[in-house]
Amino acid sequence: MICAAGTPKPIARGDDTTLGDRTETFFNGANDGALLGGALPFHKSELDYLWQVDGAGGSWPADQSRSNALAKSVSSPRSQPSAQTYMQSVSHALDIMQAEKALPQGLRKVVLARTLMLEQTQDILIANVLAKLSEDLSVTAFQVALPPKADDLKPRHLVGATPELLIRKNGSAISSHPLAGSARRQDNKDADAAAAKTLKSSAKDQHEHGFVVEYILDTLAPYCVELGAPDGTTLTATRSMWHLGTMIKGVLKDPDTPAIVLTSKLHPTPAVCGMPCMRAANLIRELEPIPRDFYAGAVGWCDRRGDGAWYLAIRCAELCGAQARLYAGAGIVLGSEPRAEAVETAAKFGALLAALGLPSDAALHELNQLQG
Repeated sequence: MICAAGTPKPIARGDDTTLGDRTETFFNGANDGALLGGALPFHKSELDYLWQVDGAGGSWPADQSRSNALAKSVSSPRSQPSAQTYMQSVSHALDIMQAEKALPQGLRKVVLARTLMLEQTQDILIANVLAKLSEDLSVTAFQVALPPKADDLKPRHLVGATPELLIRKNGSAISSHPLAGSARRQDNKDADAAAAKTLKSSAKDQHEHGFVVEYILDTLAPYCVELGAPDGTTLTATRSMWHLGTMIKGVLKDPDTPAIVLTSKLHPTPAVCGMPCMRAANLIRELEPIPRDFYAGAVGWCDRRGDGAWYLAIRCAELCGAQARLYAGAGIVLGSEPRAEAVETAAKFGALLAALGLPSDAALHELNQLQG
């Protein structure tokens, strides 16, 4: 679990170009046990939100009576964009990929996201949401403070349950566990096993996954004396999703290289952006009506030795008072089907919907109505 213990003390904000210098300046003036934690935005040119904390981790007892009553007081989810509009955006991206297939720097992959808006009659208890998310031991639950917006009446937080480790560093040892290629888990045991088998054998999903693994290996290689993926690509399961995953391990040339600097070199990976990166990021700005802000960015921490862990900020929601905006995305490559990608995003909303007291399949209703 990633959350601040004690009172976070924000440090000077900046973009990716000043991150290394600001990190060094912070630790030069901090006490020995200080940690630097926080969130990096999706777009590298936007401002991060980092702070000094006295410790990371912890948990809260959930108020079960409020948690169980939550579904009775929450509004129906509102898709932004609608599922229909999202599928049209996927089709548009596929048209671009087809047209640029022969170009050396043509679009190869783009990750398109959509959101769900919820509102209840009383403030959402973040402790309850985080406690519920933490029940799934296959993910890392997190809560990070976000900078206030002009119209915020209450503090804003990013809360989620990410399955994806961007970078972990301990001395000279590093690891990364990229995920790409996903399938919704099924209640029936045989159907669930079939879904996993289909995902593992899917040429489209293996192709999508390969983009991410190759990118991470290429990006980390200049910093390492050893680097590889000894176990290859395997299936990774959360309570709600199957994923293709590859554990990457390495040994740094310089053990003093900070985890947060490696994070800035890796981010954004093709798992949340696409290939080529700038081409995909520009298309995301064009096609997604809701700014990502810190969704699909990175959350984590590091200490003065540079050790730490950073995760992709996915399967998450912005919580502000009684409002919640949930985010989910899907990777689009040639061979993707617009409806299947919309279904994938609906499935990825499941963990947050359940933590907020709603049915985990609530986001599928809109798609079922379209089909009908």
